[in-house]
This record gives sequence, C-alpha cells and structure tokens, in this order.
Amino acid sequence: MNPSIGRRRFLGYVLAAPTLVAAAELGRTPAAHAQPQAQLPSPELTELLDLNDLMTVAALPTSGLITVEVERDGTVSFALPRAEVGQGITTSTAMLIAEELTVPLERVRVTLADARPELVFNQLTGASNTTIATYTPIRVAAAVARHRLLAAAAAELGSPVTDLALKAGSVTDRLRGKEIDIGALAEKAASAQPRQVPVVLAERENFTVIGKPHNRIDALDAVTGRKKFTMDLAVAGAKPTMVCRPPTINGTVGSVANLAEVRTMPGVTDVVVISTGVAVRAETFGQCIDAVRALRVSWKPGTAEGKSDQSVLRELAAAELPLGLAPPVPTVEAKFTFHFRSNSALEPNCAIADVRADRAEIWSALKSPIVARETIAAKLRLPLSKVTVHVTEGGGSFGRKLFFDAALEAAEVSQRIGKPVKLMWHRADDSRQGRTHPMATSRVRVAYAGDTVLGYQQRHTSVSTDLGHGLGEVITAMAAKLPVGDIGFAQTFFHLSQAMSYRFGISTQLLSETGKGFNTGSMRNVYSPDVTCARELIVDRLAGKMGKDPYLFRRDFLHDDRSRAVLAKAAEAGDWGRPMPPGTAQGIAFHAEYKAVSAALVEIDCRPETVNRPIRDGVTGPRVTKAVFAVDVGLAVNPRGLEAQMMGGVSDGIALALTSSLHLRDGYFLEASWDNYFYTRQWNTPPELRIIVMPSTSENPGGAGELGVAASMAAVACAYGRATGTMPTTFPINHGTLSFEPKPTVPPLPPSPTDGMDHAR
Repeated sequence: MNPSIGRRRFLGYVLAAPTLVAAAELGRTPAAHAQPQAQLPSPELTELLDLNDLMTVAALPTSGLITVEVERDGTVSFALPRAEVGQGITTSTAMLIAEELTVPLERVRVTLADARPELVFNQLTGASNTTIATYTPIRVAAAVARHRLLAAAAAELGSPVTDLALKAGSVTDRLRGKEIDIGALAEKAASAQPRQVPVVLAERENFTVIGKPHNRIDALDAVTGRKKFTMDLAVAGAKPTMVCRPPTINGTVGSVANLAEVRTMPGVTDVVVISTGVAVRAETFGQCIDAVRALRVSWKPGTAEGKSDQSVLRELAAAELPLGLAPPVPTVEAKFTFHFRSNSALEPNCAIADVRADRAEIWSALKSPIVARETIAAKLRLPLSKVTVHVTEGGGSFGRKLFFDAALEAAEVSQRIGKPVKLMWHRADDSRQGRTHPMATSRVRVAYAGDTVLGYQQRHTSVSTDLGHGLGEVITAMAAKLPVGDIGFAQTFFHLSQAMSYRFGISTQLLSETGKGFNTGSMRNVYSPDVTCARELIVDRLAGKMGKDPYLFRRDFLHDDRSRAVLAKAAEAGDWGRPMPPGTAQGIAFHAEYKAVSAALVEIDCRPETVNRPIRDGVTGPRVTKAVFAVDVGLAVNPRGLEAQMMGGVSDGIALALTSSLHLRDGYFLEASWDNYFYTRQWNTPPELRIIVMPSTSENPGGAGELGVAASMAAVACAYGRATGTMPTTFPINHGTLSFEPKPTVPPLPPSPTDGMDHAR
C-alpha cells in the first residue's frame, strides 16, 4: 500500500478544467480504505464477502472518474452516477460534499449523470450499494477541492494556509479578518493539467453534517409539484404514446383488423405494430387510451400460456433440491409458499425517446443506464456513440427501474414512426405485463438435541429471477475472485446476500430456479423477505419445542453483540412480553445484510371483529396495530433519511405478509391496477410506528435501502402465528381471498372510472 495513504489520508486529483474539478485517485482510494484486518476466517460467507462488497470492488477502478466541481457562483456541482428514485441519495450525497468542503448544504447541487460507459460497473443502482461505494470517493474529491481552494486563497490573500479557515462557503484569514468566497476562487484553484494531491479527511468526531438528521433537499419541490419526473419533461415534439398489450404474458401480435380505422380517431397521429404490441401516439393520453381500447388484435400465445398458481407450484415442487434423510435426532421442518408479487412503483413505467436516422436520445428513470444504452443501441442498430441516455429522477423503484422496458419500447416506437414519443404504461400494463417478484417455496429443516441446534437446512426454490440488468455482468467480471465459484448469476447473488445470523451448527442454504416464461425482477430485498420469513417462523417453532421465549431464544443464539443489541432494543421499545387479549399477539424477528443489522417487533390483531370488518373492495384481514423497528447500519449518513426508508420497508413487509400478491390464471395475472393489488392500505397501517436508529457502530456506512423489508415481513408472520395458534405457511396470508371482480383482458385497458364522486367521503 502506498505509505502516504492511511485510514484518513488519501490521494486525489485536481483535473484540468476552467474551474476547480476534483476527483479521488483512480481505483486506489476505496481499496486502501477497505484494507482487511487480519482475523481468523469465518464460516459464514457473507461475513467474508457479500454482494455489496462485490459491487463496491467492481466500482473501484472507475471511482476516480466521479468529480466534484466548484462553480463561479459559489455553488458546488456533482453529477451522481446512481439513480435517485425516492431513497434520498441526492441528499446524503450533498451531505458528504458539504461536510468535506464545509459549505452550506443548500449550495450543493446534485444532479443525475447521463449514461457514462466509461464508468463500467460504477453506474448501477441496487443492493443498497450507493452510499457504501461512493462514501469515500465523494469525500476525497471534496477534500481535494477544499485543499485547492485554501491554496488559491493563500495566494490571493497573501496569507499562510495555516492562518486560513474554510467555513460556510468562504475562506477567512483568522488573523487579518480578510474573507473571500469560494466562487471567486473557482478559476484560481483550477489546474491546466491533472495534479495529484494528498488530502486528509475530516475526523468523525468533528462531523457537523454527516450523521446529523437532515430533511431531503428536494422535499419542497416534491410536495409543491415542482420536482421534474420523466413525464414532466418538455421534449420538443414528444407526444403521448401507449401500447395495446396482449391478454396473456408476453403474447405477440398476429394481425390487426382495424389499423386504418384507429388511425382516423380523434387526436391519433400514429398507430404501429411493435415487438410488444400495437403502439398508439396521440395528442393526449386519454385519446391514446380510447384508441388502444378500440384496436381489434389477433394475438399469438405468450410465454406463460395456460399457466396458473397451481401449475407453477407443481413446477417448483419438481425443481426443489432434496434435504436428504432426516437425522436421528428431533427436527423441526416446514415448507412455505410465496406467491407472485407485483414490482410496480407508484410512478407509471415511462420514457421519452427521440430517434432519428443517425442518432437517438432517451429520457427515463434508469438504475442501469449503461446496459440500457447498450441494449437500445443494439435494438436500433445505431453506434453506441450515437445514443444518449439521460437519467431522470424516479417516483419509486424497489428494483423495478433496474429494468428499462419502457425506454427500450419508446425507442422502438420512435424509430418506427420517425417522431419523438412520450411513452407511458397504464397501471394495468405493469400489473399484467410488468416485472414481478417470482413465486417461490422454501423448505426448512432444523435438527436439535436438548438446548443445542445441530444444523440448519433451507432449500429455496423460485421461478427464475431475471438478472439481465447489469448485475449479472458484475458477477461475471468478478467470478474468478469469488469463493462460491462459477455457479451462475442467481446462485451467486443468493449466496452473497443470504446470511445465517444464528449459531445453528452446520448451515446450508441452497437455491434452485425454474421457469423462465415470466417477467421477473430484483424486487426490493430480492430473496431475503421470503428466506428470512421462513427462517424466523421456524425459529419461533424451535423456541417453542425447547420451551423458550422467542425473543430470548434469538438473543441467545445470535452471533454477535451488535445483533443482540438491535434485537434487545426492539424488544425493550416494543415492551416485548406484555399481556395481550386473546386473538392478538406480538411477533419479533431479526435480519442482517450488507454490514447492517435490524430487528422488528410488531403487534397484530386477528380477532374476528378486526378480520371481518367491512372494507369496500378490499382484502381486510388482520391488522398490524404497532410496529417497532430498530436498525444499525454502522455510520448513518442521514439518520432522518434512514428512518424514512425503514418506514417504507415496514409497509412493504406488512404487505408481503398479509395482502399483496398477484393471482395467475390461464397465463395472465388477474390484477389490473393498484385498486385490486393490495399493497398496505390505511386500514392495515399500524397506528403506532417507531423507528429506532442505533448509535453508529462503524467508521463506514452499511447498506440500508432494502434493509427494512425482511425483518418486518417475518415479524408480522410470527405475530400472526402466535395470535392464531397456527403457523402460516402461505404468503401473503390473504392470497386465497379474491375480493374483486377481475377486469377483462380484451381490451387490455379497463375503462376509466366515472363514479369517483360516489366514493368521496
């Protein structure tokens, strides 16, 4: 290791530019920062290397291409190479820069970078990796800028650097009282050629921004409607466009009986057959919907033709890896089923495309823009250099925007008609043809003797998860360095993301996949909610067999003090063990991932008067009345943002446990919008919700974006089992209740409701 680099000492670069532009040294800074300490090897793979480590190492070589720029007006600009989709990373990134440059947070301007192929694996947003991978490079780049500004101010003021202080965006000579704004130094601090600069990062005990709760920098724009999403962009000539889609998953167009007639409908400018259906471009989206509903299309079979929940379950059973013969000691064993779930975000799937004969320009909220750009270029048969992809902010993702279906579709439509398009999926499109969390089963067997757990086996079987969004390329590039060997994308993902947090003897968790006829995706937390839910339910049953309290059992078997502390905090804050009426109960669960640990305690009401209360057009069922979630992510850059993410994760967990799923019948999903896809609604949201951010236990941040889901889902499931006396084995628990009349698949878009005022209260 370079002797000048240490825990806080780093090398960076001043780049050649008209104003001050600074970067971390190429590929070296984070590697030095992450030098492993000598220690005995651990039997738990994720303690040695997890998926987040893999992504961080893959991003190292291009970390020096991420730059911080000081502008002439005194603001600081940074183009973030990750996607802001509501998780708050533009705010936490601005905080890192404000800390090292000692400028007010409001003077930091964070935008989203266009697709930059030179960044290779450093422009993929997923696996809770953004803050971990960018934490040091961004701080180093900002520290280099601080170093240069002080040097330029020393020359300008004729003062020694030791007499200067940079604070609140100005450099002050503490002895002479002179002051100069950083904007006036932006050109003077610039360099005509790249220069290497050693810097020292701020001491953690001196942090004034990092680790302090801050509101989101875009909060006001978001609540006042000024924030710009894809559909808000004014691109010249881009008119509303929608697609008439097949009645079954991935069906294709056979013929269209009335193309000419639909082209003459009011407002319609173009109608064209594309690979995914029939595209309609019109003056308004309402006119698009009318035209889509008017089309008479003969469809060819799709990739899931004739399949149903039951047929997929049979396929999963056939693909399940065996547990082997039961050992000659007591065991606890069960099999759990997890149905398809929609991966739709609240913001409709959308993109803008302007494709000409010799070039293409795309706008969309993309978490894998480099792969999107490469795929679009290949689809259009254009040189990569002729395709520009702009990353816009997104209204939610949860893994959905790792895929760029709308952008690819918009590019195809624009090329076919030779005009710009503003393409938007209908709610029904995303429910029926969009990305889903795969149906899966999980069989668990635990062997024990007395108070000792001898072994834990879990065989997770899932419909194939599509990892063709860029993560597969990361895994391929790093395969030779992985301790799991060449076992394929999904298996590598599974092994590097699933941790066994308990001292359960010899532990094996294996994945098997089947069926590639579905449009699946890396839904938030991917495998972890299902795997953890199955494990925690078995832990409850095991505790019962041993005659132990579920909380105390977990506490005694957890690997480390940090995990025990977060579990204890949830139990204490939630008043674990308090007397509760019959039909109600508490549940507690633990989950660890990506250098972070979490625990959830919930209280559930399963009494008949609650389960059977009337809810219009809704799955009612049990209600979670209280939730306490404790989290330790190491260093929390923005505790307020972390708290908000955990709140969302708790709602995700409640939904996955109780209500949200897709029903597959005859090759299509019955759900056609959010009105009959039952994500956590007001009647299932806990009136009492508390998020506890534990004191920082590390110099570095851990993963947080997905962390809130698994423990929450598992705690709800455990609470349900204790309240009813029956361990649930099928999720969501209310999947068997179809509380709505399925809408027709032809035409594919349901008619817009006209009775909204009838339901106003």
